[in-house]
Amino acid sequence: MSVGLSSLSGMTTIALFHSVMGVRPGFLDAAEMLRSHGHMVHVVDQYDGRVFDDYDIALEFMQGIGFPTLKELALKATAELPDGFVPMGFSNGGGMAEYVAGCRPGVSGVVMLAGALDPKEVGVSWPEGVDGQVHTTVDDPWREQEGIDAVSSAAEKAGGRVEVYDYPGSGHLFADPSKTDEFQPAEAKLMWSRVLDFLRRVEQS
Repeated sequence: MSVGLSSLSGMTTIALFHSVMGVRPGFLDAAEMLRSHGHMVHVVDQYDGRVFDDYDIALEFMQGIGFPTLKELALKATAELPDGFVPMGFSNGGGMAEYVAGCRPGVSGVVMLAGALDPKEVGVSWPEGVDGQVHTTVDDPWREQEGIDAVSSAAEKAGGRVEVYDYPGSGHLFADPSKTDEFQPAEAKLMWSRVLDFLRRVEQS
């Protein structure tokens, strides 16, 4: 997946969390794109290879695992990562990224793609002085503005800042080319350029 940018000179370790749909091909494309820009990407598969196309079936599977178990798996998957890594996730994976950031000292930023959850709902406080990004479409049927506002407020109170980017359209996983009914290539390209810029700033800070 090309975003039309040259490779970054810096390198950030990223823990990449999938959406409720699992490790879809588009998710793996994202991991490879980030690697092509010099980053170390640790793909976290909380479903042991299960992948879904239907949201209702995926949600039923996720609920069968349970949010507490998913959070525990997220912490275990990132336990050996070095300080300064960035948790990044799509949709429900954004909540996993928030949880890891709130539990694990030393994260340097948080990226939430396709929405965000109130940190209190996840069960954590926003880490002190840590910045983040939220990317979502304005008409996403899964969008929760209250969660986005709560993340922004929590980060500000903790001395950080969350950049919130709204994109036209209604795609939830709008940056996933394998989700053809939701993929928005122009918005995805812009999103990734902003994510890469954020990672560059994190690396330089």
